[in-house]
Amino acid sequence: MTLQNFITCDLLDDNPECQVCAPNMEGKRFFSYGGNTKFGGEVVTVKCFEDNSRVKELLATHGKDEKGNGKVLVVDGGASMRCALLGDMIAQSGVDNGWAGVIVYGCVRDVDDMGKMPIGVQALGAIPRKSNRKGVGDVGVTLNFGGMTINNGDFVYADNNGMIVSTTSLL
Repeated sequence: MTLQNFITCDLLDDNPECQVCAPNMEGKRFFSYGGNTKFGGEVVTVKCFEDNSRVKELLATHGKDEKGNGKVLVVDGGASMRCALLGDMIAQSGVDNGWAGVIVYGCVRDVDDMGKMPIGVQALGAIPRKSNRKGVGDVGVTLNFGGMTINNGDFVYADNNGMIVSTTSLL
């Protein structure tokens, strides 16, 4: 099995210790908005509420001169449905810098353009309002949503069946 042909159901069957994102947890469900409906990789975490400054910084680069290298940015936006933490221009930065995908526990925008990009994007919803940019947000922190605890350096796999998290690479 490779990153191009995995199915989360099969990965979970073979690795029952994985965490599974619970659908309808707290009334929330993830939807696919990127051109790649199947994606996975090592996790980089960011926690930010209605401020996408760190999301933009990380997708433009990762650390000092390091590109995304197939990683997945997992963003805990506090499930805010008031503004988007990712739009087409920032998603394009992710594509340009080798990120495999972005998972947003919150909203995105510019979804028609994002749907044509070779990047995975899952979020709770779409809204046209952009976020604030005040430079607020924590990178590399432990996140908790969807019944999961997600640490920086974990591995996430997502497709139309759902999302699973493992402490080790499954592919």
